[in-house]
Amino acid sequence: MEPSASSSSFDTSAVLSYLGFPHDYQPSPVQAPVDFLSRNIRYLPPHLLTLFSAVTSPKQRTAIPVIRNRRLRYTESSPPELSFQAARTMWPSLWQGLEIQSQIREEAREEREWAEREFLGGAAKQVGKLGTLLGGYHEEREAERIRTVRRQQREFEESLPEEDEDTDDEEVAQAVVTEEMSPEEAQALFLRRVSEKFIYGLLDSIDYNQVDWEERWDIGIDRDDEERWFDEEEESTEDITQMGEPERDV
Repeated sequence: MEPSASSSSFDTSAVLSYLGFPHDYQPSPVQAPVDFLSRNIRYLPPHLLTLFSAVTSPKQRTAIPVIRNRRLRYTESSPPELSFQAARTMWPSLWQGLEIQSQIREEAREEREWAEREFLGGAAKQVGKLGTLLGGYHEEREAERIRTVRRQQREFEESLPEEDEDTDDEEVAQAVVTEEMSPEEAQALFLRRVSEKFIYGLLDSIDYNQVDWEERWDIGIDRDDEERWFDEEEESTEDITQMGEPERDV
């Protein structure tokens, strides 16, 4: 990692002196802070660990097993910042796609019910077919509309200057509209994705320092377990590790 303006004020001597390391210790806490922390995070007190917030980003610190597991333990404690109401307000774009799915399903159901109400004189079998057909047409219309919006958004984004080659999972979050999903399932999936983004350092407007540098979130974790969760989740979170910039919803 190249030194930045913030790294110029990093108190390297305080960190190295506390650990009894020489001034030329490698990996350097400034030049290679993630490698340094991976080796020494357990031996530094919080007041020195917080210095590393100036030379690392939450996303970069995801590479450190201790920090990943602290974030996992934090999400499991049901913090108010990651509750459904708070998260939906803070990161509305993550919820929007799932909400669209639920809305499409609800409107399709209403069209089927309308067909059954308005055509009570018809044969039950035919009415059922009509309701299903109308509901299907509605979903197809909405799916086409969403595809058009996404295509236009892609074309607009492609016209902008390139900033980062990492891909985001917004299209994954907005998902395939034909998939069955109840409001409860959509909410559970949303909360899961918020937690995953938090663990991988991809949420903006949240204080990672209160978790990353706090030993209290190590409760119940030993060194043999540090990699276990991440290894088990590696396949299911492959797309998440490829995300781009943090969420910046206002």
